[in-house]
Amino acid sequence: MAYIVCRNLTLGYEGEAVAENISFKVNKGDYLCIVGENGTGKSTLMKTLLNLNSPIAGDIEIGDGLLPHEIGYLPQQTVVQKDFPATVQEIVLSGTLPGYGSRLFYSREQKKLANDNMGKMDISELKNRSYRKLSGGQQQRVLLARALCATSKLLLLDEPVTGLDPKATEEFYRLIASLNKEGISIIMISHDIEAALKYASHILHIDKKDSFYGKKFSYLDSKLYKNFNVPTCKHKHTAKCFDGGE
Repeated sequence: MAYIVCRNLTLGYEGEAVAENISFKVNKGDYLCIVGENGTGKSTLMKTLLNLNSPIAGDIEIGDGLLPHEIGYLPQQTVVQKDFPATVQEIVLSGTLPGYGSRLFYSREQKKLANDNMGKMDISELKNRSYRKLSGGQQQRVLLARALCATSKLLLLDEPVTGLDPKATEEFYRLIASLNKEGISIIMISHDIEAALKYASHILHIDKKDSFYGKKFSYLDSKLYKNFNVPTCKHKHTAKCFDGGE
């Protein structure tokens, strides 16, 4: 059974639709990239999956033992968040709260979980550093470690490489790919179609009326992809361009 199944979703606010007829599913081990033009409802879909926004129509089914607090989330960073006055360890520890509830003090288990995920993200030596003094790439690793404290099943990432330099961007993509290979399902909003087609297993291209969902090489033959204003490579996006796939 899938972690998430969405059927005929209409997304929007206060009854006004921004996207309609969206259907897709995410199984264990999937890597789904959500693409599309600005204003088509990508972030609205993310908020809807997190139960922060209700769909105007359609159904969302959560299954395969996935609990609401087992979804890790890495949102877009704002200027205020980048300047947050806390240590790395404090931020990562806060990611354990959904699974353990509010307590006066963090438990030994919570501290171990935070330390394990800081180690996985290679930021253990930064744990006592101020978050606001880190580079953009380091900050994203901290936020990813925080998200991992909430889940070992499903990560939602909203444009996680925005503002990163090319080296940090590629390192972050590889980090996400390694987590996916370990069995964590990924749902990521991205404007980087090249990276989406390189790393993802499935693509959801949101359009106001006629969205596409399917495996990435099926997407290459879709009208939405062919009409999408993206750079092309020398192979014009055939299987030769990308690692893996079907």
